[in-house]
Amino acid sequence: MSSDRFDIAVVGAGLNGSVLALAAGTAGLRTALIDRVPLASLTDAGFDGRTTAIAYTSQRLFAALGVWDDVAGDAEPIRDIRISDAGHDGRASPLFLHFDHREAASDGETPAPMGWIVENRFLRAALLRRLAACSKVELVAPDEVIETVRDQNRAELVLKSGRRLATRLVASAEGRLGAMREEAGIGARRWSYGQIAIVLVARHDRPHRGVAQEKFLPGGPFAILPMRDDEAGRHRSSIVWTERADVARRLLELDAPRFQAEFARRFGDHLGAVAPAGPRWWYPLGLVHADRYIDTRLVLVGDAAHGIHPIAGQGYNLGVRDIAALVEVLVDSQRLGLDIGAADTLERYAQWRRADNFAMVAATDLLNRLFSNDIGPLRLLRDAGLAAVNRVPPLRRFFVRHAMGLVGDLPRLIRGERL
Repeated sequence: MSSDRFDIAVVGAGLNGSVLALAAGTAGLRTALIDRVPLASLTDAGFDGRTTAIAYTSQRLFAALGVWDDVAGDAEPIRDIRISDAGHDGRASPLFLHFDHREAASDGETPAPMGWIVENRFLRAALLRRLAACSKVELVAPDEVIETVRDQNRAELVLKSGRRLATRLVASAEGRLGAMREEAGIGARRWSYGQIAIVLVARHDRPHRGVAQEKFLPGGPFAILPMRDDEAGRHRSSIVWTERADVARRLLELDAPRFQAEFARRFGDHLGAVAPAGPRWWYPLGLVHADRYIDTRLVLVGDAAHGIHPIAGQGYNLGVRDIAALVEVLVDSQRLGLDIGAADTLERYAQWRRADNFAMVAATDLLNRLFSNDIGPLRLLRDAGLAAVNRVPPLRRFFVRHAMGLVGDLPRLIRGERL
């Protein structure tokens, strides 16, 4: 293929951008994937300490793209989720909500996990291997877009290296601070939650048995996510510990023994003795939702369109659904001989995704505001609400299916089908 002419140029080679480039290339679209850093650095253990919750339907897309076999050995299934309220001492309320993966299965159907927890470095490495093997994808990194020209006929990207790329469509997968969204004049609703997420890996004596836990502490949610045992067979969990920003900064400054004491108090003793293993990472939390997802020959996906609170663990899965919907729209237009970068093509994508994304943006924002406090009467209402839902099997089943990504108008890749 010509090195300078593409159907789609994807800017940003993070988890969303890499999946979009691979999905587009696998579907036959000539694709450029551009990032300012060397792609090999994205797989370093020190680059990103986070894990990703891959919902059941997102796993289907990874399988359809040939990625899942490469990460399955490093993925830990989520079989149950336990949600509870807790006070400053970290002790969970006796009233809780429990989701069992078996509730989502239809009669006679083998129950599937609600999702899987995978370290980001393993996901990145598997994606890069598949991208390198895809003849329709060119990896353009390290390089950087310094100028963009877009009109009704085509787009052109000028790179820092001096190279020019002509393309029918530009996709911004740059994240919440995407320069292309700003340059296009696309506004966004945004605010800070005044919270910081402390991310680390914990080792503990007892096995987690595939149970994910989320305790709502006064400062924010404390998520305990099941991971694969390490090479020595020690049990591990990924921790996303949300606190008010001022408290989080003081915690991060503590020496190891004092940090361990604060951490263990919040974690609890249900898995025996527990201790942090490895470094601590931290990320300020906020919300960003673009006023629109498209512009002339430009489309936003993932966090560039909607960055949400991690309280429900669904941020990445929203991006995966964006990608599946976008590629389906583009491929259908291509097969009909239509312009994949035309306004009406992109509008079909925007209309498909906006309602789903807005509902999750609103839900996560409301949950965080409702649970991240220590107001006595509100705590009683929260506990009663969790217990009430726990007693209604149809409601539990609905929420389990929603967490798995089985609710709504699903793109073909999300259904596990090829385009």
